[in-house]
Amino acid sequence: MRPLEGAVPSPNIWHHPETYELENRSVDPDGVIESAIREVLGGVGWSGRDVLDLGCGTGFHLPRWASQARRVYGVEPHPDLATLAARRTRRLANVSVLPGTAQRIPLPPASVDVVQARWAYFFGPGCEPGLHELDRVMRRGGTGFVIDNDASRSTFGSWFRRGYPSVDPVRVERFWSAQGWQRKALDIEWRFSTRAELESVVRIELSEAVAEQVLAEHEVTRVDYAVNLWWKGY
Repeated sequence: MRPLEGAVPSPNIWHHPETYELENRSVDPDGVIESAIREVLGGVGWSGRDVLDLGCGTGFHLPRWASQARRVYGVEPHPDLATLAARRTRRLANVSVLPGTAQRIPLPPASVDVVQARWAYFFGPGCEPGLHELDRVMRRGGTGFVIDNDASRSTFGSWFRRGYPSVDPVRVERFWSAQGWQRKALDIEWRFSTRAELESVVRIELSEAVAEQVLAEHEVTRVDYAVNLWWKGY
């Protein structure tokens, strides 16, 4: 089945869902991102709230949200991934997986308390249609979170700059600040069990040429990784 109209292609998970599953298990094993989200939410996290994972992929994070949230919505534009997410959460009564895009979220106005977009769609300039949709679906008092790469620092940041030289981290930061979002600069890491795991993930995130370059320079199975947690209160 074809992705929904308006979907922004994701070359990693769309074409390599099994390897991206490995990446999800290997990124941020210490839970730095989740701790930062909880801190922004006043320490109580998402308990009893209605949560939206926008661009949920195969639903990797949905069970974690569902363990405390009142209701969890996973929205995904790629039908095959949405099917996997629905299968993963089929026994969770408070989870719904819906076909949709960031530009057309299939939820009514003022229906969400917390939204997460983790490495999905909201990469800076050009994502304004999705931001307008967040304005529509978020409740007053709700909080939005966007997790994206900080290409200005860290080992992975230097790899990202090589792989995506057109992405200007200064321009991205100015964009989010102008939209009224605040930033938490976080230090996480990739932590793999084997060299083969690291290599497989690097090769879905970077072009063949850049992947071979960085792998030749990096001998260990851990990679320091800087991210930005952008957040906004509604």
